[in-house]
Amino acid sequence: MAKLLSLKNAIGKFVSDGDTVYAAGFTHLIPFAAGHEIIRQGRKNLTLARATPDLIYDQLVAAGCAKKVIFSYMGNPGVGSLRIVRTAIEKGQLEWEEYSHFGMITRLQAGASGLPFLPMNQTGATDLERNNPLIKRVTDPYSGVEVITVPALNPDVAIVHVQRADAQGNAHLWGIVGEQKEVAFAAKKVILTAEEIVDESVIRSDPNRTMIPGFIVSAVCHVPHAAHPSYAQGYYDRDNEFYLDWDKISADPALTQQYLEEWVYGVTDREAYWAKLGAEKQKKLKVAPLLSEPVNYGKY
Repeated sequence: MAKLLSLKNAIGKFVSDGDTVYAAGFTHLIPFAAGHEIIRQGRKNLTLARATPDLIYDQLVAAGCAKKVIFSYMGNPGVGSLRIVRTAIEKGQLEWEEYSHFGMITRLQAGASGLPFLPMNQTGATDLERNNPLIKRVTDPYSGVEVITVPALNPDVAIVHVQRADAQGNAHLWGIVGEQKEVAFAAKKVILTAEEIVDESVIRSDPNRTMIPGFIVSAVCHVPHAAHPSYAQGYYDRDNEFYLDWDKISADPALTQQYLEEWVYGVTDREAYWAKLGAEKQKKLKVAPLLSEPVNYGKY
């Protein structure tokens, strides 16, 4: 099966109404382009899982794509609340399930390992236990001490953005690494978006950087600038101005819909979106090269 698809075709083929979708990335490499394509294609009743929902889930909820969010820490990073998600939860319009950061990652680790659950040491977050019946306590059979358990999370679809990949989905990513590897192995299908599509020899030249192997990838999409307004280490910077602007936009339902009409429905794809940002913004987000030292893999 050919894995190299347009993002439009990949979302159309692999994301269905009612799916549990996990858009990975921790402050970095957040797959905004895929989120926007899901909105454009009008997907409904999605369960959106993510360790830090970020603005992309605010936008998906605003567009009416979600019925539930599963998360740990919910906010506009460095700014405040995710206004739209929070309001929908408070009004009873959106189901929700909350964990600690470690709890979410442990759920993914269980899913990736083929286990039904995994234990954790007790934490100070006892309110989470009281409000989430899926967090349970069991007795460690070896020490007799109580531990917390969380159930496996196996999303229907994981969406992961990377710096570079080959046509089969073998992918390099670097910089801040979040839960991309865990969710890719836990998910039933994986859509990969990449800043660059490179020859297999480039990936093979640095095997330790291959965080996502192609055999678990369903679709590979060449989507430069897919992470804006978050960032891709070595390609473009974080658009801090937009995160501040979103706080104002998301406070007003009319402005939110205006944004979606102009920047999601009003552009055909990520290339058009990036062009619409304009040369001045593109220049601001440009990063200077800062290369790591070469690694000598040698031969013997």
